[in-house]
Amino acid sequence: MADVENPRARYRRILRFAGRYMVQAWWFELVLPRFGFGALAARGRTRRLTTIARRFHVLAVQYGGLMIKVGQFLSSRLDVLPPEITKELEGLQDEVPPVAFPAIRRLAEAELGVPLQRAFEWIDETPVAAASLGQAHRARLTPADAAETGFADVVVKVQRPGIEEIVDVDLKALRRVAGWLSRVRIVRDHVDLLALVDEFASTSLEEIDYLHEAQNAERFAADFAGDARVAVPEIAWERTTRRVLTLADVTAIKINDVEALRAAGIDPGEVAVEFANVMFDQLFRNGYFHADPHPGNIFVTPVAGAAEEGRAWRFTFIDFGMMGEVPDGLRRSLQRLVIAVASRNSAQMIESIRAVGVLLPSADTVELERAMTALFARFGGMGFAELQKVDPREFQDFARQFGDVIRSLPFQLPENFLLIIRAVSLTSGMCSSLDPSFNVWDAVEPYADRLLRDEGGNVIQAAAREAVSIGGVMARLPRRLDDMVTRIEDGRLVADVPKLDRWLRRLERMGRRVVSAVLFAGLLISGAVLRADEITLGSVLMALSLVPLLHALFAGFSGRRGPRD
Repeated sequence: MADVENPRARYRRILRFAGRYMVQAWWFELVLPRFGFGALAARGRTRRLTTIARRFHVLAVQYGGLMIKVGQFLSSRLDVLPPEITKELEGLQDEVPPVAFPAIRRLAEAELGVPLQRAFEWIDETPVAAASLGQAHRARLTPADAAETGFADVVVKVQRPGIEEIVDVDLKALRRVAGWLSRVRIVRDHVDLLALVDEFASTSLEEIDYLHEAQNAERFAADFAGDARVAVPEIAWERTTRRVLTLADVTAIKINDVEALRAAGIDPGEVAVEFANVMFDQLFRNGYFHADPHPGNIFVTPVAGAAEEGRAWRFTFIDFGMMGEVPDGLRRSLQRLVIAVASRNSAQMIESIRAVGVLLPSADTVELERAMTALFARFGGMGFAELQKVDPREFQDFARQFGDVIRSLPFQLPENFLLIIRAVSLTSGMCSSLDPSFNVWDAVEPYADRLLRDEGGNVIQAAAREAVSIGGVMARLPRRLDDMVTRIEDGRLVADVPKLDRWLRRLERMGRRVVSAVLFAGLLISGAVLRADEITLGSVLMALSLVPLLHALFAGFSGRRGPRD
């Protein structure tokens, strides 16, 4: 990892990397398609992204810090990113180079106020894990501390020396890049990147405060108290400070170690489904969730004597530096969104998205609802493995059909939403890595049923509410039809359909060109007639006829490259 002694060079290197590939994306994704070379740009897209991933991998390993966090997030997106990209970045989960132990010793002793040989009975100088912000060493508490805490084997997590300055430099670079992107209109109109970076900065600064992490662990444990599916390591508070965290050693099977799971008699497919349920509970029930559920932070722990209860294992979460909260109102909106997705109800889903705050109230969602209905009809219920077998050209057709609709909608990312997206994305990628045939619908549908039962007593009541809603619509239908007929008679009916608007704009341009053609002919003929008697006036009129001629020939030329209907 690069030395923090030259933060200015680190800052410039990150900016050069971002700037270079932003320009590349602008050229291949915006400029070339505008001039009719979209197919050429698309053919090389995977190769370009793979090259970017490979070079970012080198940058992240060399510089560490928050760059590792970005790479870990991307490496878990097996559900949306090509395998060439995730393969390039997946090593970042375990590839962070460790800090030499003498530097770790100096920092730990300065924090604890005593030599390590007095603080612990023994400590392993070889780290069990090296992360982007700190590294962990196995140790054993002294007999006196072990008697007080109730456990002896521990993991001591020590902050990387100089990490606070590294995080500060990285956040400055991210703010600069966000400022660049915010000048792009399509980005500026849809998301406040600077606010998102501020949110990321807040969570990053909390993550390097180990006292805060210890408190998070105890709160998370309280949420799952009595739940046999989840375990949390206990904290040795006597050996914990802001930059040193000591907790019980709970090392077990890494959640994405499929071979080790099978060797222990644990079905990876069952782990995938249950992991999705546990994460759903955090997001939609508890409102307090682990926002960094990558494979290094979750173990599957075999439980002796629990087979008769139907499951002989549980999840053990570690690393509670990055946690998120879901306010009650947002959680209720997310619950309704899950129910809508499970029932493939496009209208309810869009209303739920609006309630979450992603869509602004002014958004016209008629076309979006049609797009989602078609999407559910074609791909609803498909698992990750099934989607991989779909002809890529079919995905391209959907993207071409609905891309303009999505881009035209005024959406934004509400406050506190970044961590939710991160947690959901990592969960999706994790489940797909555990079981390529994992079908998210198999997890969402039963969970949505449970939410319905909790909210309304049972599914029948929910169906009754839906029936009442439909009855209300039917009752109001005659009045609405009468109002519509009245509007038609008065000439006040307005059709607000994007496709119709585009056709009307085309007709308007065509009409203007026809008028220009008529004007050209009139001026030309008038000039030719008058030129015999009034040579000056006739010549002027004939010269002026060139203006409407050029308009008739070329007006709307740039619009021919627009979307086809």
